[in-house]
Amino acid sequence: MCQFHNTISSPIGPLTTVVDDDGAVTAIHFGEYEPAKSQKSPDRTALVDGQLAEYFAGYRKSFDLQLKPKGTEFQMKVWAQLVAIPFGETRSYGQLAAALGNPGASRAVGRANATNPIAIVVPCHRVIGANGTLTGYGGGLSMKEALLDLERGASGRLF
Repeated sequence: MCQFHNTISSPIGPLTTVVDDDGAVTAIHFGEYEPAKSQKSPDRTALVDGQLAEYFAGYRKSFDLQLKPKGTEFQMKVWAQLVAIPFGETRSYGQLAAALGNPGASRAVGRANATNPIAIVVPCHRVIGANGTLTGYGGGLSMKEALLDLERGASGRLF
């Protein structure tokens, strides 16, 4: 199966979007990135690129995209929980573990969160520590804070 990618500008820096033959999003990477066995094709990534632009402009609160991340069964369950977190809201790792029926699995939820291949669209930035603090994020804590500020209608530093 072939993959297609494009790098777009965003308020948080370049993002590289990756889709498969069917147009399903398989990854969103921070920065410029050229996935192996992938062809550059802004036409093929136009849907995800456009929805990300609408998100950053403050017009889009949810994404309408076919997603096809690769992961374990547990990771897929965690990522499904992430997608269910409403725009502008947060959940703790423990709350996600409890929602999965395993309240003691907050560390495993954190590991699954850290391996999320579809940043922003699968909103791992909406997961915080049990005490309300911001914890790890692939793009850095300042980026996580800026995304949460955007969703809460605040003027974040990066926007």
